[in-house]
Amino acid sequence: MSTEKNKLLIVEDDPGLQSQIRWCFEGYDVLLADDRESALEQVRVHKPSVVTLDLGLPPETDNTSEGFATLESILEIEPNTKVIVVTGQDEKENAVKAVGLGAYDFYAKPFQPEIMSLIVGRAFRLNELEKENKILHDTSNHEHFNGVIACSPQMQSVCKAVEKVAPSDATVLLLGESGTGKEICARGLHVKGRNNKGNFVAINCAAIPDNLLESELFGYEKGAFTGASKQTIGKIEYADGGTLFLDEMGDLPIALQAKLLRFLQERVVERIGSHKPIPVNVRIVCATHQNLRKKITTGEFREDLFYRISEIPIEIPPLRDREGDVVLLAKYFFKEFNEQHGGKLKGFSKDGLIAMESYIWPGNVRELQNRIKRAVIMSDGKYISASDLELDTAPTERMHYDLKEIREKVERQAIIRAMSHVNGKIAPAAELLGVSRPTLYDLIKKLNITV
Repeated sequence: MSTEKNKLLIVEDDPGLQSQIRWCFEGYDVLLADDRESALEQVRVHKPSVVTLDLGLPPETDNTSEGFATLESILEIEPNTKVIVVTGQDEKENAVKAVGLGAYDFYAKPFQPEIMSLIVGRAFRLNELEKENKILHDTSNHEHFNGVIACSPQMQSVCKAVEKVAPSDATVLLLGESGTGKEICARGLHVKGRNNKGNFVAINCAAIPDNLLESELFGYEKGAFTGASKQTIGKIEYADGGTLFLDEMGDLPIALQAKLLRFLQERVVERIGSHKPIPVNVRIVCATHQNLRKKITTGEFREDLFYRISEIPIEIPPLRDREGDVVLLAKYFFKEFNEQHGGKLKGFSKDGLIAMESYIWPGNVRELQNRIKRAVIMSDGKYISASDLELDTAPTERMHYDLKEIREKVERQAIIRAMSHVNGKIAPAAELLGVSRPTLYDLIKKLNITV
């Protein structure tokens, strides 16, 4: 991380402890404050990513009111700052209250450098991930990879692959079940690519009749066929300087596959009724939920076209295989639809969350989105329940026999789910799981979970 991202503010009125903590974090850009006023000034000027805050601040160091007021003011100024409150050994009630007010985590004295370093390091990592996620989702579509909402390692790998291949001119084939987000990834390739100033043009090869698809792709001249009353450019030509997304490539008619292959080789199009070649500079991204290799063996798909469109294949996993993403996406869709319908609901009930996590989601993200939209509209209570989502509350499990594999899978899923429920905060996640914070840290390290 850069120096700018490594700013750590230590709010502590004890000069000795101040020096001890500062020495522990020599690798960071450490800022110091000894009271509320100086702490808030540092936050306004330097916007530190992480703050360690002793709740016992002057003028009454035996009273936590000043510390809590400082915590609330810091989060009011910089809501995304990760505040780690420092409490006395027997002040669990204050620690829980601080987390409830928005603190990231708490640390009980006496000071232990190793544990404190671990907590602060993870706070910086979470802050960095949240900033990256905000950039991906909240900024203009013409500047960033917009639309992916995920915390699972499976989708993080997909996002990394998209960002890595986007600047190249390679033709990408996106593979995955319907509703997994192939078009969102295609848009990511566009906005991160060299041709992002041009149009992003999407066409569903399965949604257009075979006899019209050629004219849609390549365009036609006036009088080329009955009904061709004017010259019309095709989708490929319209995407010149941008990206053409061909969805459901497995449904492309075999005759049209040959013409598309020729375009991919020569990068020129000829409108129907014309023999004039028109050069086109366009990025091609294809997608399908079908097994194209199987279609090659049955003669339904050209092998030479397959290799041309799949220079870089990217597999997008189904929602059921994305650890932690169901709850994250559910909360995102809930917020969006709840605001649209007057904000009458407060969230999900416990049985609703359990039902969503247990369901296999054959329709993937699209099905999740539709169920939540329907539930927000139709729910009569304050919380969306399993019945509102029309889901069974009985969990379904797949049968496995390797005990170590089962144990690690269950532990991993439980930790990721707990972290997603409490927005990545260690202390409340440990409380949900019924373990101590050091035990949770050990499990996170053992299972190689990114938090």
